[in-house]
Amino acid sequence: MVIQTLKAENYEDVAEILCEAFPWYYKTKDDVQSDINDIVEGDGVVLVAVEDGRAVGIIGATPQYGITGWELHPLAVLKKYRGRGFGSSLMTALEREVAKRGGVMIYLGSDDEHNTTSLFGVDLYEDTFDKITNIKNTGGHPYAFYEKHGYKIVGVFPDANGLGKPDIWMAKRIVAATSPSPIINNR
Repeated sequence: MVIQTLKAENYEDVAEILCEAFPWYYKTKDDVQSDINDIVEGDGVVLVAVEDGRAVGIIGATPQYGITGWELHPLAVLKKYRGRGFGSSLMTALEREVAKRGGVMIYLGSDDEHNTTSLFGVDLYEDTFDKITNIKNTGGHPYAFYEKHGYKIVGVFPDANGLGKPDIWMAKRIVAATSPSPIINNR
């Protein structure tokens, strides 16, 4: 496996990867092209995992909040290549690249539109933090993958995708906190 910056010859493979992973979002190759162009034109990073001459995974991120906070989107690996370290290798390479560009943290939204967590179908306006603290993965939701890589749930947007369908927000600091906190302690 090789992790490399997206190249023109990877676009067809990337379209296949994203259409397979997110068929409800990417209907056509043009949808993929538009999304990838937005990332690249926004000074973002797009990396691909290449195996036997073809891209089998993709990860991207776009700078937000100046250059310190980056939004991860998308991350996908072809089904037949999952569970073999491609996603983890893409995450590591992306974090390294974002840090080189001045990034301090990466965040992402991970929707639950398909009843794959205990947050689906419940009122997240009540006892929000208790429900987040006690989240259960009931159907292979990707938040568990991100947790394995050090990302923490930092909040939810209840009903973001319709009633009872939240967007789970996660984040990770990617550079070591080496200086004293700039947060003022008023005690």
